[in-house]
Amino acid sequence: MSIFDILAEQRIADAQRRGELDNLPDAGKPLVFDDDPLVDGETRTFNRILKNAGFTPTEVGLRRELAALRAELAAGAGGPQREEMRRRIAELLIQLMESPRR
Repeated sequence: MSIFDILAEQRIADAQRRGELDNLPDAGKPLVFDDDPLVDGETRTFNRILKNAGFTPTEVGLRRELAALRAELAAGAGGPQREEMRRRIAELLIQLMESPRR
């Protein structure tokens, strides 16, 4: 831990002890990180349009399907479906490994 990290942690702890961080507006609400500061404005606008239109990136869709199949398999989905589910899980894993990273 660097000296700056230690100082920051100490100042936060001091402010908490003094109650300066109590009753802050929006306390307990999730943080929203819609804008990536490293992405140019044009790309950010394009991404926002896609998100508002309900577009899901391919990798996200594959991961959701994979999680659902794993949960179904863990819950004891039975019979001949088990082997088909395992085959599909293997296919999804291969697709995810082959998907390009950005």
